Amino acid sequence: ITPGELLCLGSSLAFSGLFYYLYRRKSRVVARIQEAPKLQVDDNLPALVSAAEGRCLPYVALEGIVLPAQAALTSHYHEGLQGVIQKLQLKEHRLIWNSLARSW
Repeated sequence: ITPGELLCLGSSLAFSGLFYYLYRRKSRVVARIQEAPKLQVDDNLPALVSAAEGRCLPYVALEGIVLPAQAALTSHYHEGLQGVIQKLQLKEHRLIWNSLARSW
C-alpha cells in the first residue's frame, strides 16, 4: 500500500464520517418536525403561547384560515387563485470578523 492510497483511504473515511454526521443531525430535525403537534388558529392560541416555556412553541403546525391585512394577491397565471404574504421575522446572530477569510 502506497502513501497516496493511504491518503485517499483516510480522506474518504473522513468525508464519509462527516457526511454521516450531517445526515444524522438533519434526520433528527426532520423527525422533530414530523412529530410536531397540530394547533388550530383560534382564540386559545395566544394563551397557549403565553403559557409555554420562553413564550415560544418550537416546531408546531398551525392550521386555520388566513385573512389578508389589506387585499389578497391574485395570480396572473391561474384564474381564481389568491394568496397572502407572510410576515417574516429575521433573527440575526452576532457577527465575528474572520481575519483569515476577511469576512464576517
